[in-house]
Amino acid sequence: MKNGRDPARTRSKILEAATCEFARYGLGGARVDRIAARARANKRMLYYYFGDKEGLFLAALEDRYAHIRNAERSLELEHLDARVAVRRLVEFTWNYFLDHPEFMTLLNSENLHKGRHVRRSRRVPEMHSHLVGLLRDVLRRGEAQGLFRKGVDPVQLYISIAGEGYFYLSNRYTLSRIFDRDLMAPRALALRARHIADMILNALRR
Repeated sequence: MKNGRDPARTRSKILEAATCEFARYGLGGARVDRIAARARANKRMLYYYFGDKEGLFLAALEDRYAHIRNAERSLELEHLDARVAVRRLVEFTWNYFLDHPEFMTLLNSENLHKGRHVRRSRRVPEMHSHLVGLLRDVLRRGEAQGLFRKGVDPVQLYISIAGEGYFYLSNRYTLSRIFDRDLMAPRALALRARHIADMILNALRR
């Protein structure tokens, strides 16, 4: 800290404010003035730490990816029975999407821009390599125990796990109207979590 300033804290506050702004308005609608005001920081500091709005958006994406990947590590899937590990990852992913809607909206915005920011990131692929390796190990253990069928791609598996929850939540308004159900009611959410876990495990079963 120098002259009463805490650079790490200032950067963190800007990043937090930017995440809220991008989650609410998307990249196109987000405004640097609002981000600076929310963070109670000078705009010059925003540009100093992140370069521009695009750089700040990438930093927000990387931060959210790091958050979910670090949280996954705490599950310690490598120490669990293969079936338990898969079910726990499914339940964790579902609950993470529920608890962190900003993550989904940031992903929606990035996909509207065809992934151009993530493409520039070195951190994001590195974060996901550990997850892929962990899933590969879980699948191999399940195969060795005669529980899982052979040849399952860990990347495809994770996309299926995430996609089952992501589609449901990102389309909850239209689906609730179409099927005349409150898909966000507590019972509906619990049933969906169980359905996803059962379906993924049945797909893996030998």
